[in-house]
Amino acid sequence: MYAIIETGGKQYWVKPGQDLQVEKLDAKAGESVELKVLWAADEEGTSADAKAGNTAKVTAQVVKHLRGPKILVFKKRPKKGYERTIGHRQDLTQIKITDIQLA
Repeated sequence: MYAIIETGGKQYWVKPGQDLQVEKLDAKAGESVELKVLWAADEEGTSADAKAGNTAKVTAQVVKHLRGPKILVFKKRPKKGYERTIGHRQDLTQIKITDIQLA
C-alpha cells in the first residue's frame, strides 16, 4: 500500500510502518491522527484518487514532538552599515504511519 498525504502545506509519499517528521500537529504523543489523502494505491493496482471522489484513509500515531535544526538568516545592505542576524527553529512532530485503507 502506498499513499500521498498532505499536512502542513506539504505532500508526502508514505507507506505503512514509515516514520516521518511533519510540521507540528495538535495531538499529544501516543494519539492517533487521520491525515488528508490525495491518492492511494495497493499492490494489485487498485487506486483511490481524491479528485475522482474515491476515498482512502491514512492513520498515523504521534511518536513525539521535537524541534528542527537552527537556521540562520543573515541580511546585509552594502555600503549602508546594516547587518542583521536572526535564527529560526521549526516545531516538528514525528509520526509513524500505522494503516492505509482503500474505501
